[in-house]
Amino acid sequence: MKIETKKKLLFLAIFTVIALVCYQINFSSILGTENKSFTLFQFIGPIGAGIFSPAFGAVSVIVVELIHTATTGVTDLFSVARIFPMAVAAIYFGTKRKAISAVPLLCIALFWLNPIGAQAWIYPLYWLIPVIGAFWFKDNLFMRSLGTTFTAHAVGSTAFLYVYGMTPQFWLALIPVVFVERILFALGISVSFVAANTLVQKAGLPFLNIDPRYVLSWSKIKQLVVAPLHVPRSQ
Repeated sequence: MKIETKKKLLFLAIFTVIALVCYQINFSSILGTENKSFTLFQFIGPIGAGIFSPAFGAVSVIVVELIHTATTGVTDLFSVARIFPMAVAAIYFGTKRKAISAVPLLCIALFWLNPIGAQAWIYPLYWLIPVIGAFWFKDNLFMRSLGTTFTAHAVGSTAFLYVYGMTPQFWLALIPVVFVERILFALGISVSFVAANTLVQKAGLPFLNIDPRYVLSWSKIKQLVVAPLHVPRSQ
């Protein structure tokens, strides 16, 4: 095995441990369930696919999910289904292939095919966001992050619908909650990716993927924060 590959695997293991720690920090409860919450893992999980590769990122997410499931126990079918949404989201974040948009489109179709989902047909229209992002805004970090979190949402919500069902009113009531929740997740993913790129660049780790556009420096901070606050003196 090449030294570079060994180093990449080592840092992948470190990233997986960090992601597992973030999994223990709750962010918000998942409505309609007991003792299940969104965590800071939603912020950091997908970015591994951008730092390493889509495949490595997805594997890291699956490992974290499997460890979490093994330690907390399988309470129902949804506990197993929760392994996959973030893995698919990581692939979305790490790839620029438009084919990934097939996932949210499939979820829309499955949602509408369900008798309950058909009565709340407007709910999965959110999942057109990752489709739009994949085709036209993949180079925009926030839209890329928004598409990522809505891809996870598409897979997770479809699994939730088929496991728990609930009522059409339940899904319709979630629409404004989802909007706020996913904006926050997208912001968290964007900030995490900028932080990771900056740390990787400062640490001098050329075997990891670095996007120079998202490496934070004092000059960029000054341009983004200080410059707009500067008021030129009147002549």
